[in-house]
Amino acid sequence: MNCKQANENISIREILESFSLFPSKDNRRTAFYLAFDREEKTPSLSVNYEKNTAFDFGTAKKYDNVSLVQGVKKCSVSEALEYLKRFDFSVSITKTEATDRSNPNRSANYRILDINEVENHSLIQYLKTRKVENQTEFLKEIHYRMNDKNYFGIGFKNDSGGYEIRNKYSKICLGKKDVSMIKNGSENLKIFEGFFDFLSFKNIEKSLSDEKSDYIILNSVSMISKIKNLLKNYKKIELYFDNDEAGNRAVETLKKEFENVEDDRILYKDFKDLNDWAMSSTKLEEKFGGSLVQKVPKVYNKRSR
Repeated sequence: MNCKQANENISIREILESFSLFPSKDNRRTAFYLAFDREEKTPSLSVNYEKNTAFDFGTAKKYDNVSLVQGVKKCSVSEALEYLKRFDFSVSITKTEATDRSNPNRSANYRILDINEVENHSLIQYLKTRKVENQTEFLKEIHYRMNDKNYFGIGFKNDSGGYEIRNKYSKICLGKKDVSMIKNGSENLKIFEGFFDFLSFKNIEKSLSDEKSDYIILNSVSMISKIKNLLKNYKKIELYFDNDEAGNRAVETLKKEFENVEDDRILYKDFKDLNDWAMSSTKLEEKFGGSLVQKVPKVYNKRSR
């Protein structure tokens, strides 16, 4: 990823939310935030969602995505780009419409051509590398056209009808970015950062507990603010976020607001995320025998009872 790609394809709003920065007032196109580098009572950071830029009226500084991360983290350009790798490239019809509402015939820069069950050999092989090839009931094979070229990938649908698209080479969102909620009429809720984490958990779930659960897949940790109203009716909430700075902040944010939140990253404490743990554990299983469930830490089993 270079600076141009980062500035044009990642939502500045998602970046701000990843730092637990939320608008004091906003509308569909613009918003005002409190400055991130000083204390103030009147918000002075003006953010333009359409242009993906910000301007601080207090310091007269203008920010794009890269310089915003540099400002918050006080880091170099290369370190900022490394931080931005965690975000999906979102290809959204909303952005296209917003830039040219006067032209009703203008179309988005992508088009979904076909939605099928997952059958393509290369996609199945990709799922095998992620150790979730047996969980295709939650997935679709999406064929789409973008910038006059045809592509295909694994699709995971969100609650706004958009699709998280993954294959060996791509990590994008087609349509509006949103969470994915799966309801089973339970008073317990498990929240995952990405859908590969959710699929990995499904592989071991029955061996850990017979208890039914609802699920929320954030599809981006920056969506954390959107789900707070959904959590009020649950008796128990389990978090399976990434072991990184953004994951830590998301856990602390929810723990401060809800007493019944449990951080269950102990399951994969020495790994980047749950899917990374599952992939590593499965490789050990293939080499030395045993099962994935046997790799579950004893301390996690005690907490789950």
